[in-house]
Amino acid sequence: MLLSLISLNDDEITIVTDAVRQWCCQRKLDIDSIEGRHAITVAVDLVQMNTDRDKPFAEMSKQLDHL
Repeated sequence: MLLSLISLNDDEITIVTDAVRQWCCQRKLDIDSIEGRHAITVAVDLVQMNTDRDKPFAEMSKQLDHL
């Protein structure tokens, strides 16, 4: 899971961690839970695909809420 963060720069890591923390907090989930780990993977994928940097939380939420 954390290996995927290695390919990101510091700003991208901040975007991922902020989005995942916000998502987990709103759903009262631990970031180290299965759902939290999946959220990290989705967020990293979004950042690597150059998804709009201002909207990773919204896009991540949209993808994860369909599971």
